[in-house]
Amino acid sequence: MEGSVLGSLLAGGLLLFLGSLVAFGGYRLFLVLLPIYGFFFGLSFGAHSVQALFGDGFLSTTTSWVVGFFAGLIFALLSYLFWVFAVALVAGSLGYALVAGFFSLFGADLDVLVWIVGVVVGIVFGIAAVVLNLQKAIVIVATALLGAYAIVGTFLFLFTPGATPKSLAEGGAKVILDDHPLWFLIFAVVAAVGMIFQFQVNRSYEVTRYNRWEASMGGIEGTPPSDAMA
Repeated sequence: MEGSVLGSLLAGGLLLFLGSLVAFGGYRLFLVLLPIYGFFFGLSFGAHSVQALFGDGFLSTTTSWVVGFFAGLIFALLSYLFWVFAVALVAGSLGYALVAGFFSLFGADLDVLVWIVGVVVGIVFGIAAVVLNLQKAIVIVATALLGAYAIVGTFLFLFTPGATPKSLAEGGAKVILDDHPLWFLIFAVVAAVGMIFQFQVNRSYEVTRYNRWEASMGGIEGTPPSDAMA
């Protein structure tokens, strides 16, 4: 039992550190976080899709794990290769999460209608972020919210009986409010402070944009044949 408690505390401490790092330094760490973020959002989105379309529980069947895993791999790869896709994915995931969180507040299950609305709003958010050149703002807002949710979720996981990573991923805002409204207030404060801090420290800092696919293809095409080099 003591070993289990110690392990939970160590894991909780690590998650709190990572959550704080994302909430207050997400934009600076964006290039490192992108493939990781893409994979875990893809895993969650794939599992949510199976849940909404086929009625399976969240990550409760082999199908949901397989779909989520491959969706995560695809999102991670595209996020690594293309800056535009990465930003659109972050913005889209923010829109999707807002819809899912809003409906969860009223106890609505993730059915086909909620899933469709979430996907549509996510696409609109993704396109708007790129077309309106809101990449920096979207990344800061999304990472601050994600970090704040990780911090509050970790405290719930450590101190609230029945709170599990699965229930937090599936229930979203409702799990936080059902435990105590104070947690939602803490989430809002941490997210707001994270946004303000990131906007202040990154006023003159811009993440380097990239297209690694084009760069790699250019490198291959620009390499002279071996006989010409001889």
